[in-house]
Amino acid sequence: MSTNTKELIAVYYDSLVFQHLSANTKRDYKYCIEAVWHTMVDNKVYPHLPMKYFDTPKAQGIYNSLAERGIPFANHCKAVMSKLFNFGIQNGYVDTNPFSKVVQLNHRPRKEVQSKEDIYKFIHTAYSEFKWRNIGVIVHMAYTWGQRLGDMRTLRFKDYDFDNQVLTLEQSKRRAKVYLPTTNELHKILLQQEKDFGWNYGNYVAPKIVRNQISENPYDKITLTKVGSDIRKAAKLSNKFKMMDMRRTATTEMVDAGVPLPQIMSVTGHANAQSLTPYLKNTLTSATEALSKRNLGG
Repeated sequence: MSTNTKELIAVYYDSLVFQHLSANTKRDYKYCIEAVWHTMVDNKVYPHLPMKYFDTPKAQGIYNSLAERGIPFANHCKAVMSKLFNFGIQNGYVDTNPFSKVVQLNHRPRKEVQSKEDIYKFIHTAYSEFKWRNIGVIVHMAYTWGQRLGDMRTLRFKDYDFDNQVLTLEQSKRRAKVYLPTTNELHKILLQQEKDFGWNYGNYVAPKIVRNQISENPYDKITLTKVGSDIRKAAKLSNKFKMMDMRRTATTEMVDAGVPLPQIMSVTGHANAQSLTPYLKNTLTSATEALSKRNLGG
């Protein structure tokens, strides 16, 4: 039986395949599917029309539009949509997968790190306005603990031990469990968050704030990026400043400080040292330390 995209999405959401995904994966897939939905409408490929109107050239156009927001994002959305249509083929809802032959762009992994001065300028600017406060908390946690923004924006109070000042986190990407101590500075922030938000709002450490109203939901990626851009501009930071760089910056700082790789892995959750290769940059700090040790040894 043939159906349209709107019906296929509804069936997929009700399926056991989707229901057995983790909560974070469900949220991630829905985010991508909704992004594609809106892009379809913008490209005049309406989700309620019969599938015969949705072919590979139209899927390619949707991908190209998404790529303007970021190649990794477009590639991820393409993968999610392929899963959706393959599900439809396997269960007899559709005959073809218009995303199967979409040509995706190669992505150069981002390697930039941010300065401590710029990071704290961003955080302090965020803390200066209630409407930005929780974005500041998310970035503060991501930088202090060297974790992904996604794990920080969905963090709940139950994962933080206030007595011992330790976060126990199961990372959404690798499923690695890490145990992370807190700085006194961040601990004070978390105490205030618990006082202000801990009794409600979905138990999220930094729930979404929209028009100065507190939501029971975490920040979604689009709102996080949009509000983060407003904070960056208010802080008078270059557009090269990206919140996504917090994990990379924290890890690079540990490498520069000479922290042994096994200890860094206990923070980042990487399973092997080879996975840390992208963080082993040729920095002036590393070179200075290496040459100093060499000269002392000579």
